[in-house]
Amino acid sequence: MMAGKLYTEGKDYQQVDLSKIRQVLKKKAPLIAFRFKPLTKTEQWVSITSPELTAICPFSDYPDFGTVTIRYVPDKMCVELKSFKFYINAFRDIKIFHEALAEVIFADFVEAVHPKKAHILVDMNPRGNVKTICEKKYKC
Repeated sequence: MMAGKLYTEGKDYQQVDLSKIRQVLKKKAPLIAFRFKPLTKTEQWVSITSPELTAICPFSDYPDFGTVTIRYVPDKMCVELKSFKFYINAFRDIKIFHEALAEVIFADFVEAVHPKKAHILVDMNPRGNVKTICEKKYKC
């Protein structure tokens, strides 16, 4: 592994340990949450979308583009949107498979916000005539 890189170009096509990717992201662009107190006992669903998700394909070294949407019911915290934007933008230099991308984003989101319920949809643009959609649910 080269210094400062998660992959050796042209040699290593295995997914880097996702905990290492999460450590890099937490240093570079941590997700920040703020206190939330509902005024009623009904559920409020919050939906956030970033249509400019970019990551690097570990096989081709070309960028992959997509949209990430997270819907959640806050408990005591909400995600701060500027930190979410910086967090999503931090993937632009990371080599990661689409399925792992959904895992990392969702794990970091749930850890930061501790929602009552949550759902993530990572919808990657077609490349090479193949489209990927990854979806995860938490207590839905």
